[in-house]
Amino acid sequence: MKDIFYIFKRQFHLPILKKLDQSLQTVSVTGKMILYSLTALFALSAFALLWNVSNAFMIEVPRPGGKLVEGVVGSPRFINPVLTVTDGDKDLTALIYSGLMRVLPDGTLGKDLAESYSISTDGKMYTFTLRKDAFFHDGRPVTADDVVTTIKKIQDAEIKSPKRAHWEGVVVEKMNDHEVRFILQLPYAPFLENTTIGILPKHIWQELEGEKFITSSYNIKPIGSGPYKLNSIEQTANGIPISYDLHPFEKFYRGKPFISSIVFKFYSTEKTLIEAYHNGEVQSMSSISPDNASILKNESSPIIEASLPRIFAVFFNQANNRALTYKEVRNALSLGVNRDHIVASVLQGFGSALDSAVPKSFTGGVTSEPPTASTTTARVQAIQLLEKNGWHLNAQGIREKTIGKEVIPLAFSISTSDAPELKEVADFIQTEWKAIGADVSVRVVEGGYLNQNIIKPRRYDALLFGQVVNRDLDLYAFWHGSQRVDPGLNVALYENDTVDKLLETMRTETKRETRQELYGKFERELNKDIPAVFLYSPHFIYVVPEDLRGVDIHELSNPSERFSTVNTWYLSTDKMWKIFSPTTYE
Repeated sequence: MKDIFYIFKRQFHLPILKKLDQSLQTVSVTGKMILYSLTALFALSAFALLWNVSNAFMIEVPRPGGKLVEGVVGSPRFINPVLTVTDGDKDLTALIYSGLMRVLPDGTLGKDLAESYSISTDGKMYTFTLRKDAFFHDGRPVTADDVVTTIKKIQDAEIKSPKRAHWEGVVVEKMNDHEVRFILQLPYAPFLENTTIGILPKHIWQELEGEKFITSSYNIKPIGSGPYKLNSIEQTANGIPISYDLHPFEKFYRGKPFISSIVFKFYSTEKTLIEAYHNGEVQSMSSISPDNASILKNESSPIIEASLPRIFAVFFNQANNRALTYKEVRNALSLGVNRDHIVASVLQGFGSALDSAVPKSFTGGVTSEPPTASTTTARVQAIQLLEKNGWHLNAQGIREKTIGKEVIPLAFSISTSDAPELKEVADFIQTEWKAIGADVSVRVVEGGYLNQNIIKPRRYDALLFGQVVNRDLDLYAFWHGSQRVDPGLNVALYENDTVDKLLETMRTETKRETRQELYGKFERELNKDIPAVFLYSPHFIYVVPEDLRGVDIHELSNPSERFSTVNTWYLSTDKMWKIFSPTTYE
């Protein structure tokens, strides 16, 4: 110990330092100032160099924290995957609940509560193994019993779930605590999409039947197994929710989300929502009109767009109008519409022109190519086609065709709902078709009346209408001959044996490449008959704050699917050396 103490007491002498000190004694004051300045400059340069080198090896990584306030039009009613109806319902349900499968950013399906799954060779049996690290927000584990209870509630006729049609005839069986099986009556390739539905906790919902299920307070104060859990609700004196505050679920199996609070605020109209955004009350909002989105974009508000499998078209009811039974008329009407103009002027660019029954992004681009003729050329072609087939202008400037003693006027009406966008599209199409000699009137009615009194009884000449085909692209209900009568959705009353067989085969074919080939054949056959004039597919519009990161969406079946990776979104960041940071975030 004494030796160590002696070592520290010794005065060390370095000859080079002694010589340096002697040299400095001979330097003038000015020289010393220059020397000290150069030394300081060298030190600063070295520090800057080291700082830049350090930054070159550092990356920005998410840090927990921050608050995202989202505005929604309308109030939530059922924050319950079995009952969801409104966009607000679906958004909150997507955050609070989780399903066996989930939608990935590229639009494909990935495992969620499921650890693994298998499909029998005949395509009728789906077996899922559940993760053992999944829990509900109240701490109970997620088991096969919860899955069975959820599906049974969907199938319960008294509950009247909007999802019931997707689960009719499906048998659900518990194999053990962490394994569940679904048995289908017939192979159905898109079935896997059904399993994205959120799972209810059995211990809360099992005993609630019929009306008690529908009126349960858990529809407003939900408990799920998703990335976010309910923290608090602000309500009016009448109990109507004004806002929901959600906090991260610490035990979420894909990792605790970064954003510390997601608040949903509800507004009665889009106008009040936009005002709230400009006032700084909300930071994000979705599903706003293209006109408002265009204004916000010009104001440099960050906007994310994604493809939606929704199509808008004019569907012809040939049984209700003689002129529309002629293929050359339907062809001329298709040629006579400037789809790009609709996208640019009505949708303000937030959409894609469409000439087929399915958006191209959802079929891998195997469908027919869009027409390339200019507006003027297409209109000339439409007029020439009508003239060639005997449709000549009369004294009133309306085209008509004479068959024997019968004169058939090219006159019909377009029925549509009172949505501003659809009314504007209908007016534009009316102008376009009048330019080729068609006498077109527009009939705009309230949406509920349109469905009950016009669409269901098929009382229209032409119908400007939208179809939500979903990611699974099961087009059976829209185009199969058996679906011409309500509740079928074949609003063009279309019949074609070849198309029927293709639709039936597509429902059972599990290979993606083969299904795409079938879609191509289906669309080519449909385009030969021209039962509708396809117009456009709108884009999903999402206004977000500038500092929101990690949002990765490309294709959505419905807007609420944007939250499928919400646990990787972040508002706050740190910097760390790349070698110490995780390479991926689930």
